[in-house]
Amino acid sequence: MAFCSGCGTEVAADAAFCGSCGVGVGAAKVAAMALPPELPKAAGVAAAEVSDGWKKTFGLIEKAGGPKLPQAKGLKFGERSRVIFNVWGFLFGPIYYLVKGMWKRAITLTALCVVAIIVLSLILEAMGASDKITNLIAGAVFATRANVDFYKKMVLGDNGWW
Repeated sequence: MAFCSGCGTEVAADAAFCGSCGVGVGAAKVAAMALPPELPKAAGVAAAEVSDGWKKTFGLIEKAGGPKLPQAKGLKFGERSRVIFNVWGFLFGPIYYLVKGMWKRAITLTALCVVAIIVLSLILEAMGASDKITNLIAGAVFATRANVDFYKKMVLGDNGWW
């Protein structure tokens, strides 16, 4: 199973171009990857200049069907946790994104979190409920997005605004 480096769509291993976006995905771009054999071997993951731990995480993201994770339920609990949650993203949020070179996404997610926190605080205040839960919103957003966003940056070359 191979994925397009342009859009992340699954493509046939012998395909020359992605049927979705037209990017070349020929066999010359497919390389072996030093990961356990049960993980997909995609060129983008093998070529990414990251640690072996990140390559394993990226392989799990591909095993889950790419950035949208449509097959995440097929992963074991530990694998799914590794793909879905990043403790550094939870603890440091936008700073973690900046360190990883994802400043555009840091700005976007921070803005979305601020809006979500304000709206939720207003709703909870109007209901007379405590708004302390809003303290976790930003951490949860960054923690659940960090691994997939870093995958998009390093494997797919997508470091855009969203």
